Amino acid sequence: MIAIIDYGVGNIFSLRQSLKKVGANCVVTDNREVINNADKIILPGVGAFGDAIRRLTGSGLDKIIKEQCAKGKPLLGICLGMQLLFDKSYEYGVYKGLGLIKGNVEPLYKYIEGLKIPHMGWNSLTLLDDNPIFKYVNQGDFVYFVHSYFAKCCEGLSATTDYGIPVTAAVRKENIFGVQFHPEKSGETGLSMLRAFNEL
Repeated sequence: MIAIIDYGVGNIFSLRQSLKKVGANCVVTDNREVINNADKIILPGVGAFGDAIRRLTGSGLDKIIKEQCAKGKPLLGICLGMQLLFDKSYEYGVYKGLGLIKGNVEPLYKYIEGLKIPHMGWNSLTLLDDNPIFKYVNQGDFVYFVHSYFAKCCEGLSATTDYGIPVTAAVRKENIFGVQFHPEKSGETGLSMLRAFNEL
């Protein structure tokens, strides 16, 4: 069973529907016991980093996530959920993240000129390793992005996309996975990633 962390900032409905479409048993929850008993965890996220990390720490969900990751439970962070995995974010201030993967989250506008921000739309993936959630994905497959910040100089770089510069699209560190794009909005390619995550 997959526990989708409910902390008030995720696009949870479409994610849950996508997981059900690939045959995954999932539940949306903020309950410690349910999360502890789940086989895998997904941390979704839409919105601002500061608000999201305050909600996680205020509810104690940050500690639960770290405890379960330390036990080897697979975790997938999606969009803002991926950014929360890093050490620090510079989105409207400086905020400490979960520190599960080394790296900082910085604004795209500092590194990109002549392209619209937020980065919104379909972009192809450059796969850099044998990430198991890309089991059914091909080099150059397209996925859907919506973001204004990205993980810079990060640990565990697994895939990039070209948006003026190579932008971090996915990361992996042992049992911890993150994708900057939205698999639940990325058609068959996104569904194939959720299917692979469910199979871990």
